[in-house]
Amino acid sequence: MSSPKRVTAIGGIFFKSADPAAMREWYASHLGLSTSQYGTTFEWRHIDEPAKKGSNVWSTFPADTKYFEPSGKDFMINFRVENLEWLLGELQKEGITPIGELQVYEYGKFAHIIDPEGNKIELWEAVDEVDEKIAEDNNDAIAQ
Repeated sequence: MSSPKRVTAIGGIFFKSADPAAMREWYASHLGLSTSQYGTTFEWRHIDEPAKKGSNVWSTFPADTKYFEPSGKDFMINFRVENLEWLLGELQKEGITPIGELQVYEYGKFAHIIDPEGNKIELWEAVDEVDEKIAEDNNDAIAQ
């Protein structure tokens, strides 16, 4: 039996902003992103299962957010993974310690690690059906 894939896609890009609403408006006006208070969602289909949808999120956070800690960086990348618990076990064998506890929500499991340059990385095992519904709801909210 082969091991699960580690990273399957970028799940999202998040960055700090002095004025998140103004930054979302700038991206909407100048780059054509359809944004809501949560940013924007880009939908795509799985190459090996075209009936399955996935999404990527682009979002601004307040400059004083604590969510990116312990990293001092102004951005965080979220990677979609196939099997988060397995991957965390492999990373621990490789000397990489997760930050905080594994978090479980209806839309997936999340964990965080730090790379060698101090960038916080969010790992997300999505529940595709719920993620698909959230992406549709976000796109509906943006369209209104």
